[in-house]
Amino acid sequence: MLKIKSKFAALAEDSILWRLLAENMRAQMVPYIIAIIAMVFVAGTTAAVAFIMRDVVDSLFDSENSSKILGVSIAVFTIFLIKGVATYVQVVALTRAGNRIVAQQQIRLYDKLLRQGVSFFNLTESSDLLMKVTQSAQAARTVIEIMVTTAVRDTLTLIGLLFVMFYQQPILSLFTLIIGPLAIWGVRSLLRKVREIADMELQSMSAIMKVIQETSAGIRVVKSFGLEERMAGQMYSAVKSVEKRRNKLARLQAATSPLMDILAGFAIASVIGLSAANLFGSAGSTPGELMSFVTALMMAYEPAKRLSKVRVKMEIGLRRVKMLFTLLDQPETLPEDADPKALPDGPRELVFDQVTFGYRKRDPILKDLSLTFEAGKTTALVGLSGGGKSTILNLALRLYDPISGSVSIDGQDIKFASFETLRKNMSFVGQETFLFSASIADNIRFGREGASQTDVIEAAKAANAYDFIMGLEDGFDTLVGENGAFLSGGQKQRLAIARALLRDSPILLLDEPTSALDSRSEHLVQEALHRLTEGRTTIIVAHRLSTIMHADKIVVIESGEVLEQGSAAQLLEHEGPFKTLYDHQYSNAVNAE
Repeated sequence: MLKIKSKFAALAEDSILWRLLAENMRAQMVPYIIAIIAMVFVAGTTAAVAFIMRDVVDSLFDSENSSKILGVSIAVFTIFLIKGVATYVQVVALTRAGNRIVAQQQIRLYDKLLRQGVSFFNLTESSDLLMKVTQSAQAARTVIEIMVTTAVRDTLTLIGLLFVMFYQQPILSLFTLIIGPLAIWGVRSLLRKVREIADMELQSMSAIMKVIQETSAGIRVVKSFGLEERMAGQMYSAVKSVEKRRNKLARLQAATSPLMDILAGFAIASVIGLSAANLFGSAGSTPGELMSFVTALMMAYEPAKRLSKVRVKMEIGLRRVKMLFTLLDQPETLPEDADPKALPDGPRELVFDQVTFGYRKRDPILKDLSLTFEAGKTTALVGLSGGGKSTILNLALRLYDPISGSVSIDGQDIKFASFETLRKNMSFVGQETFLFSASIADNIRFGREGASQTDVIEAAKAANAYDFIMGLEDGFDTLVGENGAFLSGGQKQRLAIARALLRDSPILLLDEPTSALDSRSEHLVQEALHRLTEGRTTIIVAHRLSTIMHADKIVVIESGEVLEQGSAAQLLEHEGPFKTLYDHQYSNAVNAE
């Protein structure tokens, strides 16, 4: 049974290898051809070094022949000159090709991630993605380099040295070939263990990245709850696990060296002993021929040792390359339609028609929801937490597709709209404002690439952000830190509004834009929001009813269903869910005072 599994594993590794070569070697054909030509020269000159040892030694015994000594000296210098230049060309060409492969694979992986839907990121830990993008791309380069150098340089070098050995001492050379099968048998027994340990090492490395990422993102929670010791324990466990498995891999890799050392030492010692005893008729050979043979035999040791190690190194690399193809081959969770269409020009009315959706299909959040968001008007969604309000925004943005029903803009199902036109028609401001680690101006300009500095300043003024920006030491060039770490919540929110204003999209989605702000910041943000929503189809989710009392329509959502809808005045005229929420919130506010 183990043999069958081993054969299937070997076939899988071979298919990964051939795919890797097919997808990358063709694109980097020129530098690899240059490197291969250089390797041919390296292999040829290495064999030439062993071959010319005959003339070197023989010329030493014939010291009177000065012209022969001069000729041998020039030949030796020429061989080493060619070998040095060829080695330089080989290294440079391989490095350029390798760096290009790493860059291309990382770009392919990142493009694939960008095409995935939000559900993919919900199910996949970011630390795991980080490891795959960095480790697997580098492994692709390593595996190809091992293949090229082994298949060309080491193999040709070994063939050239074997030719020299057989040319100088054919019978002694046959004796040394007994060693080869013993080395191959020894290496094959290591491969299965290498595969298992390599897989476990990757899991442990992912755990390290996860701990670091969680510590960075949740440092406030770690500090406030005194979780330093707990996090340190997790890190210690993950690091020790990687250390343990790397030590095992090192032992397995290192095992090939003593194996080859012992076998090579036995072969060389035996050859020298047999040659000295004249068992194979080597007495008629010149000292130079014997020296050439022994030199070739000893020089063959290094490429033979590298060839014996190559399979172990390949196994480790291919485990990482497998991650690369697993990620690239993963189906896109939210693909664009094969023939995407641009949204038609119009007033931008957004309609949900009998929409059912759940993040887990067995537990729907929205149930046959039908709702119209009128063009150019503000619709507020209110209700208890978990009712599906933010989910409506996610579906409008097409971050997810409904299980059944449709979401349409001006009569066109957004499932068949191009992502480009859909995103261009929408702006989003959320409760948890995300800012990029860049300058304030750049963060606002992300709303519309290529916007002028004047446009950025005008958007900042309209968002009530200009004054605080100019109060900073570097103004619009101030770096905000990771996710706006150097700014307050109100400042971050106003930058997000400036970004949305600059985008100038006809549809605006707001998710709790003032929930985490103090009264002063809320006032400034509400002023900016009033400017932002003018003339736009706006959907706003809010728990603070003061934020949405001006809305053209208020919709009460509970358990994924519409309980009632109308203007604030209409809903307050009778007892209902909205009036209950209103009375509860404002009575609490009065009591608090």
